Amino acid sequence: MWKTLDVALRLTVVTLVLTGLAYPLAMTGAAQVLFPRRANGSLLIGEGGAVIGSELIGQTFQNPVYFHPRPSAAGDGYDGANSSGSNLGPTSAKLRDRVAADVTRLRGENPDATAPLPSDLVTSSASGLDPDISPEAALWQVPRVSKARRANEDRVRALVAAHTTERQLGLLGERRVNVLLLNLALDRELGRAGSD
Repeated sequence: MWKTLDVALRLTVVTLVLTGLAYPLAMTGAAQVLFPRRANGSLLIGEGGAVIGSELIGQTFQNPVYFHPRPSAAGDGYDGANSSGSNLGPTSAKLRDRVAADVTRLRGENPDATAPLPSDLVTSSASGLDPDISPEAALWQVPRVSKARRANEDRVRALVAAHTTERQLGLLGERRVNVLLLNLALDRELGRAGSD
């Protein structure tokens, strides 16, 4: 019995060292060498060296001069330590009420938007951290953003088109627009319009 226990303990220690230390360290090292920017969170640095956000985690924008992201169910909104979806199903009265309130709010904030409201502006992602919206959701907001910035709609549409990421290899994923990158481009091209 002691021999069996000795083998089991040794195997446990070896497995722990390999899977708990060696493998994570090797993957972290490989990521730092091959993809250092992504491995460090794809942080965006603003003027003065301050971190203004990550390309990988959404942020809340409420000012009408900026494009707004999809809703977040993660903690108090885009909380990386509390990543989760709402887990509310299609028969949930709470979900229906929230979506109805969001539709009313969005229609009020975007009175000049005539196209049907894109669903990703009223539904949260599974992680609650999604930094992207569909190009249709971005284009739907163009009249509000243009009016608030007193900018030509075609110029704002061109910024949306320039910041639309196509499907990977032409078939993986969906076309998308990173809200933070688009809003930074707005400030760069049209001037900073104030805090979000």
